[in-house]
Amino acid sequence: MSLARTEQAHALSHYRSEFPIFQRRIYLNTCSLGALSVRSRRLVETFMDEWQDRGASAWYDVWWERLAELRAGYARVIGAAPGEVALHASISTATAVLAGLLDYTRRPKVVTTSLDFPTVSYQWLARRAAGIELEIVDSPDGVTVPVDRLVDAIDERTALVATSHVYFTTGAVQDIRTLAAAAHAKGAYCYIDAYQSVGQIPFDVHDTGVDFLSAGGLKWLLGGPGIVFLYVRPDLIPHLSPTVTGWFAHARQFDFDPRAVRWHEDARRFEQGTPALAAVFAQLGGLEIVLEIGVERIRSVTAALVEDLIGRAHAVGLEPRVAPDADRRSAIVTIPHEDPPRAVQRLADAGIVADARPGHVRLSPFFYNLVDDNVSAIAALRG
Repeated sequence: MSLARTEQAHALSHYRSEFPIFQRRIYLNTCSLGALSVRSRRLVETFMDEWQDRGASAWYDVWWERLAELRAGYARVIGAAPGEVALHASISTATAVLAGLLDYTRRPKVVTTSLDFPTVSYQWLARRAAGIELEIVDSPDGVTVPVDRLVDAIDERTALVATSHVYFTTGAVQDIRTLAAAAHAKGAYCYIDAYQSVGQIPFDVHDTGVDFLSAGGLKWLLGGPGIVFLYVRPDLIPHLSPTVTGWFAHARQFDFDPRAVRWHEDARRFEQGTPALAAVFAQLGGLEIVLEIGVERIRSVTAALVEDLIGRAHAVGLEPRVAPDADRRSAIVTIPHEDPPRAVQRLADAGIVADARPGHVRLSPFFYNLVDDNVSAIAALRG
């Protein structure tokens, strides 16, 4: 739909032209995969040209600097310093490194919730044979977990509280500052999976007090799959030695010494192997857009789109399953449906990209969406 013909344009509407998918479809699925921007495609093509023209020689004066640029960009979007950020291929690898950092001898318990993406729980379920105890705190309403329930689960045997900033299941936003303080009061650490929040929810990671946080390019940072980061609280870095590692964690990696490992002094000590450079370049393009706009502005526009979508759904008798308070809602709107895959296919037939989760259709408007997209989606769901 041409912006010249819509009466529903907003302050960031002009960025829609940076995402070619809107020439053919309505895209309401950023919480699964951010739309591909022209900038990301061009940067990936730049990488391919450099690979073709220079081969491995590009590592030493170009690609190495791109890794540093990405660490700095990730740090900037969460209010951290570049030295507090390690690059990873996925949240699974980042969480595996984190899980290997802790001593569970006197504190064998890890606390998480039933609404978290299961990557979080799998890391510690896989370590049950080593005596790790995973306590999963249930949600009373299927939408969120009251912070006091999590706080009550933390005790002197707890090593870590591992949960999400935004639940992938419902889009509800957690009070991670309170969780971090509660964990610290019992001598435990706090790890936040922020994959569903970084890029759409503004926050300063130092202000939250969390010890570890991960996020990446797949969703709201518009970088696609294959590149994420792990933040580690700076005062912890010198005291943590990886047991899950790789050659990028070595401060003198080009010595190729198999008999000794000397960790980087910053968060790079928590990295693993060679990063996938195509993913790095794609993420640099998406991150450029997010930082250019600013997450505060993104949040303002997206929150308005979310409230509009919820209101339109209610108006036709649909009942979105979202947090009751608007300030605890993110850009994820789940709508109960008896046959979500069929509903998603009906949306696809109407040119609308959405996703299905058990019992729900999931829609996720972002700054490049318009109210018109909400109108079309609700009409297709209702029909």
